[in-house]
Amino acid sequence: MQIVPLDKQTWKGYILPMPDYTATEHYAVRITVTERGAEISLEKRPLPAPLAFTPEAYGNPDRLYADHFAGARAYAVMDGETPAAVMEICPEEWNNRMRITELWVREDRRRKGLGGALVAFAKSEAVREGRRALVLETQSCNTGAIAFYRRAGFSLIGLDTCCYSNEDVSRGEVRLELGMLL
Repeated sequence: MQIVPLDKQTWKGYILPMPDYTATEHYAVRITVTERGAEISLEKRPLPAPLAFTPEAYGNPDRLYADHFAGARAYAVMDGETPAAVMEICPEEWNNRMRITELWVREDRRRKGLGGALVAFAKSEAVREGRRALVLETQSCNTGAIAFYRRAGFSLIGLDTCCYSNEDVSRGEVRLELGMLL
């Protein structure tokens, strides 16, 4: 398997063909304020009602070389001229971390090691550059991705309970920040 760079001039704006999916479970976020501070818990539970996701409903946000990711670099495992898996990484200069901004594996190529190889590549790039951590974002209802990232060595480093809407917690779609220290 060969990981190749995707040059910015050719691939800028490329929309990753994320599949439609329906979430039936999530990590329920509960924040309890106590006298001594607060307690945060995440517990895997069924969703009260399935959540359907389509890239179109979110404005196809998964595209390469977005302007707000200065310094981004994209890589792929190719099947001929077509990507089988794509990853974009972006250095966070202000805090010396490397962020995985996109990770996509074509559905027919999942569970064949491509995603793991791309994450390992991102980790090696971060180490090579002297970064202190590798981080990424996912949603509490993307339990398959969370399981994959945990197997790859990521753990919870933070969350945002109003990233997507003011109803993220009740909806069951909370932004989770996962990371690994290097």
